[in-house]
Amino acid sequence: MNCLCEKLAADIENLAPACIGQLWLFKDLPAETLAAMSQTAVRHRKGKGEALFLQGDPAETMYLLKGGRVKLSKLAESGEERILGYRKPGDVLGENLIGDPAHYPCSAWCLEETLVCGFTRQQFQSLLLDHPHIGLQVIKNMGERIAWLTDQIGNLTVTSIEDRLHRILHSVAREQGKVDRRGLILDFPLTHEELGFLIGAHRVSVTRAMAALKQRGHIRYEGKELIVCPPPGDDNPPEE
Repeated sequence: MNCLCEKLAADIENLAPACIGQLWLFKDLPAETLAAMSQTAVRHRKGKGEALFLQGDPAETMYLLKGGRVKLSKLAESGEERILGYRKPGDVLGENLIGDPAHYPCSAWCLEETLVCGFTRQQFQSLLLDHPHIGLQVIKNMGERIAWLTDQIGNLTVTSIEDRLHRILHSVAREQGKVDRRGLILDFPLTHEELGFLIGAHRVSVTRAMAALKQRGHIRYEGKELIVCPPPGDDNPPEE
């Protein structure tokens, strides 16, 4: 168990308000509201290789990833696993419960020891009834999230495999990596097969595209770290 997991396991009650406050869905809510919400939050710890939820399960719980890293994947009709993306601490999973009863469209697999907190559908509905202003803030935050998702979809409409891969690498590094004086750093492994699923291309095409991006200076390796330069037109440099 890493230090973060030990800290959370030993004192998880004290961390609950900060935990709920990190949900993008509930950002900018007043402290007293977050304190009330934290009292009803569910908390779970999962081991490496365990699933938070599986594709097709009833979408009855929304989670905040507090510690660890999660892979989202979907099984095609052929039985082939398609990787949709990765989530890091601070990301939310299972927003499906906000709408009508539905099922999780993908599976969430823990890549390491993982800690989560969140709400069941019933708990979330009760919170909205008791605190109507939560609903107004949720609507605002969801609007911002839709704008971000629209940008992500735009990455998939780029016709060049090299450009599409560059944008996806930059997006993953911005969301899941870190930043320092060198730029955006992707510091966990992604296979060419996994990248192929993310951009909709064969592994061989990804290998060629990676070589082209490296030759153009858009990416470079320093040890096991991948440094990703911003794609053309990116006007929002990350803050160190």
